Amino acid sequence: MSLGEQIASRRIKEKRTIEVPEWGENNAPLILYASAITAGDINKLQRKHKNFLNDMTVDGMVDLIIEKAETKDGEKAFTIADKPFLMSEKVNIIAELSAKMFGDIVSVEEQEKN
Repeated sequence: MSLGEQIASRRIKEKRTIEVPEWGENNAPLILYASAITAGDINKLQRKHKNFLNDMTVDGMVDLIIEKAETKDGEKAFTIADKPFLMSEKVNIIAELSAKMFGDIVSVEEQEKN
């Protein structure tokens, strides 16, 4: 087994729980889940949205949400067909949801300050 395979086998597969109060029902927030954002996820986003980490557009954030948001059963919460709906949402909801998916990930500039 290669070192890369060993590292991958030890990777924690936890999912982040994200509450979206604006999309919930009966005074309860909608609960979404997201696995950690990987280098592969960022690479995929940056192919479509140049310099995504340092210049996050709403379009890029929506693509991130479509790619990473899951239901409690691990199914994708959104498809590309949902993009018009997501693009018509308030920017603060999309930005907050996207930020919660990133959690403790910071931009290259922020990392260089430390």
